[in-house]
Amino acid sequence: MARSPLDLVPTMGRDLDRLELRLEASVQTQDPFLTEVAGHLIRAGGKRVRPGFVIAAAAIGQDPPTPATDDVLTGGVAVELVHLGSLYHDDVMDEAQVRRNVASVNAKWGNLRAILAGDFLLARASELAASLGTEVAGLLAATIGKLCEGQVRELQDTGNPARSETSYTDSIEGKTASLLATSCRIGGLVGGLDRVTVDALTEFGRYYGLAFQVVDDILDIVATDEHLGKPSGNDLHEGIYTLPVIRALDSPCGPQLTELLGGAASDANVRSALQLVRASGGVEEALDVARHYVHQASASLNSLAPTTATAALQVATDHLIERARVPLGDR
Repeated sequence: MARSPLDLVPTMGRDLDRLELRLEASVQTQDPFLTEVAGHLIRAGGKRVRPGFVIAAAAIGQDPPTPATDDVLTGGVAVELVHLGSLYHDDVMDEAQVRRNVASVNAKWGNLRAILAGDFLLARASELAASLGTEVAGLLAATIGKLCEGQVRELQDTGNPARSETSYTDSIEGKTASLLATSCRIGGLVGGLDRVTVDALTEFGRYYGLAFQVVDDILDIVATDEHLGKPSGNDLHEGIYTLPVIRALDSPCGPQLTELLGGAASDANVRSALQLVRASGGVEEALDVARHYVHQASASLNSLAPTTATAALQVATDHLIERARVPLGDR
């Protein structure tokens, strides 16, 4: 099975295979234990969306695409290490037990080691970005800051049933969209593309990231644990009210849902809250918002040359809505 639609382009699929080897090599240290902990989620696999976008963005001006250069692969490894480092830290904050169908790092080795390993991944990502020049290094450093800002915004509204859509959007801009925008921008920069194209790719990554997070939040409401690779309904359990919940709170189900959310965060209450959100129409409304972001992402691609890489990014974008529709069935 393909990791992502980019795998359907033979050259890009081979580039992702090369990147996988580089990713594993990037966390090798003289300390076997640190190497094991830092590589835990790498070995668990993943779609590698962010490095895939680095590779695709760099190939926008080529048709057919040529094999990715060392600099392109280095950029891809750097953004994936930032993503993984953020997951290590997120799982500590959420007290998560499972990630990608394996034990989370904090569950396996404890919070302290998970935090330090996450710091190591961010440091290694920064080191790799520095090898690509000051612009890429500064861009990645600023993006790590945006990830933190987005997470802080989310924490500030934890347990707040009055959370606004503006607060939600600001949070996902930082914690998700910023890194996907940066992935596309780094690909364009190291690929030597003109600034107009680099800016269009950055805009594409931003809108894709917004859609990606909305879909992810929908899946947390409607998908199974097996589908997600982690427990479903976890956001509600943690008091994180995402777009489907915000819309449900503004529906006729709102008062009953507010009462449930104000009670104990028991498994029974979470199950009841999930049922209310699903019945409220909030999921369908959130999916409409995701479709809007997908449309904006596609519009950003319209200004790019109609190459194989552009088509691959479009297929990846179309795939987002399909991700949400599978567990939704024919709604």
